[in-house]
Amino acid sequence: MQHTLKAFDADIDGMRSTVMAMGGLVEKQVARAVEAIEHSDLRLVSQVLIDEEVVNNYHIQTDIICNRILAKRQPLAIDLREVIGTLHTVNDLERIGDEAKKIAKRVRELEQHSNRGKIPFVKISQMAEAVREMLQQALDAFLRHDPQVATRLVAQDTEVDQLRDTLNADLAALMSSEPSCVSGTLNLVFIVQSIERIGDHAKNIAEYVVNVVEGVDMRHAGGDFSKASRGT
Repeated sequence: MQHTLKAFDADIDGMRSTVMAMGGLVEKQVARAVEAIEHSDLRLVSQVLIDEEVVNNYHIQTDIICNRILAKRQPLAIDLREVIGTLHTVNDLERIGDEAKKIAKRVRELEQHSNRGKIPFVKISQMAEAVREMLQQALDAFLRHDPQVATRLVAQDTEVDQLRDTLNADLAALMSSEPSCVSGTLNLVFIVQSIERIGDHAKNIAEYVVNVVEGVDMRHAGGDFSKASRGT
């Protein structure tokens, strides 16, 4: 949407660019944290923790931009919804970064795991790849104002939940059969929980796009979003 004031367009473009830069860094955090699990790479762990400060700075910077737009431009309709949606989006991105940091810290403790050969790395990687794809799709939806992505991510989130349940069952069985592995395996339980939460936040971002474009809050749209978006 083009505005009469070029400065307004510049503000909106700056807001979007900052969000995408933040999103790209958060994607890298997640990728590094997950890779660190399998390879026990403490260098990747350190990088995730270093990037946390940059992510937080992007969060603050975006908040400042959005508040300036609200104060100076007094946006209405879709513009107002986009600014509000952006504020919600960066909150979720910051929380994804927090989950990546939690994973990285757990990897440090996994160094003490004496039975790494029994860790279900394949399933963990499968779940992590699913949420990384969800995050990529959510950020693409934000950039392109594509409300259709949300419906796909709702379905993908259900699949991620199923993977979480399967992994938790596997890990519970491992702890039961190998008491010496309990401490290390509990770290994996928390890692799986963080991966699942990343998927939740990605879904949230896609749902904010629906509100921006369609004016529909999916949290209150009930089970049939397609009807809600048509106003029926």
